[in-house]
Amino acid sequence: MAAASENLARRSGFGRSRLLCLLVFVIVSPILFAHPGNAKYASIVIDGQNGRVLHATNADTRNYPASLTKMMTLYLLFEALKEGRLTLDSDLKVSARATRQPASRLGLRKGQTITARQAILAIVTKSANDVAMVIAESLAGNERGFAMLMTAKARQIGMRRTTFRNASGLPNRGQLSTARDMSTLARRLLSDFPHYYQFFSTTHFTYGDIRHRNHNKLLTTYQGADGIKTGYIRASGYNLVASAQRNGRRLIGVVFGGRSPKMRNRHMANLLSKGFRLSAPARLASKGLPARKPSLKTGNSRRSYQQWGIQVGAYKRFSPAYKIARKAVEKAPVLLAQGTIKVVPLRRSKGRSLYLGRILGISKKQAYKACRILRRRKINCMELRMKKRRAVG
Repeated sequence: MAAASENLARRSGFGRSRLLCLLVFVIVSPILFAHPGNAKYASIVIDGQNGRVLHATNADTRNYPASLTKMMTLYLLFEALKEGRLTLDSDLKVSARATRQPASRLGLRKGQTITARQAILAIVTKSANDVAMVIAESLAGNERGFAMLMTAKARQIGMRRTTFRNASGLPNRGQLSTARDMSTLARRLLSDFPHYYQFFSTTHFTYGDIRHRNHNKLLTTYQGADGIKTGYIRASGYNLVASAQRNGRRLIGVVFGGRSPKMRNRHMANLLSKGFRLSAPARLASKGLPARKPSLKTGNSRRSYQQWGIQVGAYKRFSPAYKIARKAVEKAPVLLAQGTIKVVPLRRSKGRSLYLGRILGISKKQAYKACRILRRRKINCMELRMKKRRAVG
């Protein structure tokens, strides 16, 4: 190796020391300067009681969970409380490493203590990274060991595509999860720790005369919302796991890759509202009552909302028609994620079929705006006004 580098140095005119520096730079620079990548949109809405999926877009795409990670941190803390290894009044010691965690943090000092109850409230409201480290070190001795416990617990409860590397959600290339996995974690927090889940509805927390407001604004803006966690790093975009309960029905929603907190919150509200509307007729029918058409409180009328969609391709096979429809949703998620992907077979002569990729159940305005966006991105798009279905029975 040394002889080869000397020969290369002589041929190129570099000194040996300069050449070695160049080789080190070439090897190390991709690690130091590689961009973390753009955030990917994903979402899912499930029934909190039976886990039935009501909506899903890119639900199994692996993304950076950011501070949604702290849901698992609290899961392991709740487990320790349930098993009696800790109480809510147990003191957790603050290390020097914990105090060095970047914002958002509570501002803890080395050597002081914080109770488990305060730690929970600081995670739920402030999403404090220093407190996440305190919990990790208190339960496992160090954060690396705690992350291994987090990943093991994820596998145990069915989070098959999630890997944890730290307790806080701070940037780490190996820390990845999916919308589906996060909905699984939220549902397990509800079912396994119903008594402790109420902490997630805390709107503010006071520590050291400083009042910290919960980052989850849906608690005060969306009817029935009672948890659970927000998350953000630049590589992830604005993430949110939310749960709401109306008329005895609980839904859990997950959004990854929001462009801003307001857009993420508005989108989550729309997804949850759609989920409640979808489940309402089934609930009425199960009681032997006629299913009423629920009204849409925001945006266009329900009639307009139901009658429009878009078509983005016609193919000889089902698979490419479905893929182009999913791609369309990815390219215009704000406009199309509320719709329903449907592949419609169109019978032709000689028994052959064409498969039409469509997104249905959106408003006229959404359809025309989405098609403009998709055409600019070289995806064929046609607005569809759907025929109104006649009632039967």
